[in-house]
Amino acid sequence: MTKCIAIILAGGGGSRSGFTQPKQLAKLAGQPLIAHTLERFQTHPGIDEITIVTSSACADRIESLVCSSRFDKVRRVLLGGTERHESSLAAIRAYEEDAQQGELKLLFHDAVRPLISHRIISDVIAALDHYNAVDTAIRATDTVLIANPDTDNLESIPDRRMMRLGQTPQGFHYETIRKAYELAARDPQFHTTDDCGVVLKYLPEERIHAVEGSFSNMKLTYAEDLLLLDKLMQTSAGKRLDAQPESLRLSELAKRSIVIIGGTSGIGAAMARLATAYGAHVHAVGRSTGVDVTRSESLCAAFEEASKTHGRIDAVVNAAAILDRKPLINMSDEDVSASVNTNITGAINVARLAFEHLRATRGHLMMFTSSSYTYGRAFYSTYSSSKAAVVNLTQALADEWSEAGIKVNCINPGRTATPMRTQAFGIESPDSLLDPDVVARRALGVLVGHSSGLVYDVIQR
Repeated sequence: MTKCIAIILAGGGGSRSGFTQPKQLAKLAGQPLIAHTLERFQTHPGIDEITIVTSSACADRIESLVCSSRFDKVRRVLLGGTERHESSLAAIRAYEEDAQQGELKLLFHDAVRPLISHRIISDVIAALDHYNAVDTAIRATDTVLIANPDTDNLESIPDRRMMRLGQTPQGFHYETIRKAYELAARDPQFHTTDDCGVVLKYLPEERIHAVEGSFSNMKLTYAEDLLLLDKLMQTSAGKRLDAQPESLRLSELAKRSIVIIGGTSGIGAAMARLATAYGAHVHAVGRSTGVDVTRSESLCAAFEEASKTHGRIDAVVNAAAILDRKPLINMSDEDVSASVNTNITGAINVARLAFEHLRATRGHLMMFTSSSYTYGRAFYSTYSSSKAAVVNLTQALADEWSEAGIKVNCINPGRTATPMRTQAFGIESPDSLLDPDVVARRALGVLVGHSSGLVYDVIQR
């Protein structure tokens, strides 16, 4: 029987790239980078087990992460060397006995490529049915130049059609990669940063097949790359959400206890109705029921009532907001206070008072932002700025509450046909607006997921 094993290489330090800690432990969406990488392999049905190769500086934290999370496919956490090939070799040696019991496919992947897709993993596994060595690569889109390293003078321009940019995972049949490294060990001039490069040099008779990678499968190299990874993760999360049939995803709402603040109108009301239809216990409240996010005592009472009625709170949704569409200089003190207090102070109140309930269930907090959070717009000064603050609050709490097991995400709907929007804009073409049910279904899909620290865009299709 063939076993497929993911080898996650997590031995890098990161100091040369401007990081104050190993890159694999840098936080992305509230979790260490390596946690996102492990999740991709953990949830892939073709991966039988996972081995992590790391450094002594990271081993304790990675072992704690594995023990505290749902990474039950992780079988080994090994110490590697100072060079990448030493870490690969540590994994190869660890599987010597297993290789005698049956065929092994090893997939070597950089821990700091957290957005590896299931499609790429599947393609590498499938290619190993036909080849003994498989690489992942994307086609070069820019012209590649060969220059003299001393003078920087151009010496040649290779045909771009033949150029590929290497990524991971790289896959091998065990005997192939073992033999390549065995031959490499006899070479006093041996040096490589790439496992396929070892096979290419020492087993030239082996054909190495390249499967198509992806731009989003990028490697964290510099601190600035975290910003790009964060945006790519938002896009990736949305695509992964779409991949699962909606009816199956929302069926997971059954028997969950959900409190929806602002659940009596607009998107919140649509969420309450749909969640109830899928079997959730919904406690929908708002100003019309006497719950005001600017008043802590009313929120406390709502949470206590929901907890007493249903025995627990699995999720809290804050859909309460005020949209004042007017120039700042025309806003009264009361207008400004109402907007800021509801949109950002209210969100903070909801989070603060929901914490103990959600910690008890390792639950989910959901916020709502607006497309105007990305840049300020005239007549939206308090609204846009407060919605930007909600995004920052979401990301901060996802990080702050990760140890408590609480997931925190944010929904960013496009223009939606809600009473609040009608009041602010009047009558608009229905074709230009999202149906609240569309946004509600998307939000509920996120609510039953395991992501945290993400902003999910819901746009008109």
